[in-house]
Amino acid sequence: MDQMKIVELLRSVPLFSDLADHDLTTVADRMKEVHFAQGTSVATQGQTGVGFHLVVDGTAEVVKDGARVTELRHGGYFGEIGLIDGGPRSATVTATSDLTTVSLVGWDFTPLLDNPSFTKGLLMGLCKIARQEKGE
Repeated sequence: MDQMKIVELLRSVPLFSDLADHDLTTVADRMKEVHFAQGTSVATQGQTGVGFHLVVDGTAEVVKDGARVTELRHGGYFGEIGLIDGGPRSATVTATSDLTTVSLVGWDFTPLLDNPSFTKGLLMGLCKIARQEKGE
């Protein structure tokens, strides 16, 4: 997928929305295209995930504690918090059609945190997420 298209999709993700253009480009450069067949479990609730996924084509269903939460389409994403804390997946994500994502794994992401401006942008994004969850 074209790097500029990935950058535009990343801008819509609250965690990355406050990053400078050059930092978004750096993230996009480290992302890899991944394909999943319909019915494939992409992430499993309670298991440790290795990265962040951004949907570029196809659909996926998100299920938490056995209940359907949402359907992900182009521009949908998951794994952004686990990318930072390495924690377990909070939901199960299953491809409901052939699915293509661009993915960023933790070992490609962690070195970016050494850049103070990058880290500040992420902190601002985390603040947005926290405010959204509080309904502010």
